[in-house]
Amino acid sequence: MADRSPRATLDQEARAINDDLLRMQKLVDQSILRSVDSLKRRDQTLAQQVIDEDVEINDLRFKIEEACLSLIATQQPAASDLRSVIAAMHMVVEMERMADHATGIAKTVIMMGDEPLLKPLVHIPKMAELARDMLRDSLQAYNERDAEKARQIAVRDDDMDGLYRAVFDELVKIMSKTPGSATRATYLLWCAHNLERIGDRVTNIVERVIFVNTGDMQELNL
Repeated sequence: MADRSPRATLDQEARAINDDLLRMQKLVDQSILRSVDSLKRRDQTLAQQVIDEDVEINDLRFKIEEACLSLIATQQPAASDLRSVIAAMHMVVEMERMADHATGIAKTVIMMGDEPLLKPLVHIPKMAELARDMLRDSLQAYNERDAEKARQIAVRDDDMDGLYRAVFDELVKIMSKTPGSATRATYLLWCAHNLERIGDRVTNIVERVIFVNTGDMQELNL
């Protein structure tokens, strides 16, 4: 016979929320990957696919938020259980915004049309890979309730900022030496900026992971 105790019900609903969080992470990961692939390949069809599939991520965000609110209302979690649910509600907002940043890259690809890239892509693919790794590890830290792992993920945002500065500095140098390059340079800056913002949003997630474990909100990377 299935356990119908309040604790068992709370655990079951919490597991369902965690499963959806992981599903959302995978969708966002795919969106980041495909958006940068569309940039590298100048593939407007793939870029449009990223834009179209953003609806699924938005819908999943609302599903998770509703599940969290229902759990709070019906199960009345306390202490770390309550912190975990509250953290999940904030995390889905951050992940939905990450998908928006990926969509921003895809929209830029469409705006670029058939114009050739101003320069070979070196740092932007590295930024995308780092963003995806940080996002995946932040969800692992949440599931494992590992505050120290969360702190180490936040440290890696410095690497993201360094890559962004490298892109910015290189493009400014190109614009100063190459007349008529400003528009194409701006396109790449937009893409790099979107990836840099994803790193910032992962940092917001790991702040919530630390909150789940300690009960304290700590603003990281000041």
